Amino acid sequence: QVQLVESGGGLVQAGGSLRLSCAASGRPFNTYAMGGWFRQAPGKEREIVAAISWSAGIPYYTDSVKGRFTISRDNPKNTVYLQMNSLKPEDTAVYYCAASRQYGTEFSKYDYWGQGTQVTVSA
Repeated sequence: QVQLVESGGGLVQAGGSLRLSCAASGRPFNTYAMGGWFRQAPGKEREIVAAISWSAGIPYYTDSVKGRFTISRDNPKNTVYLQMNSLKPEDTAVYYCAASRQYGTEFSKYDYWGQGTQVTVSA
């Protein structure tokens, strides 16, 4: 079983950048098919932001973040990153890292979750 710990959240002005990190322990990330970032804003459902297939490194992005966010993984460091540029107030949410033993971006496929990190973008 893997334990996931996110870091890098915070408060930033619109147009700014943040980089989120998700460090895995207990079981290497590369034993899972997918690593993903989800977010949940107050009063809204948790949604996929980006995901990456661990072996091939193929990324997926939800439409609202394409061209602004970049997901990447670092095998030796057992870490997944989410670089967020040109942030908007609507990006404000708690961001969660997750791992899946299956390929795909559906919420139900992700078995392991971090505790979340708050990202707040001020106008």
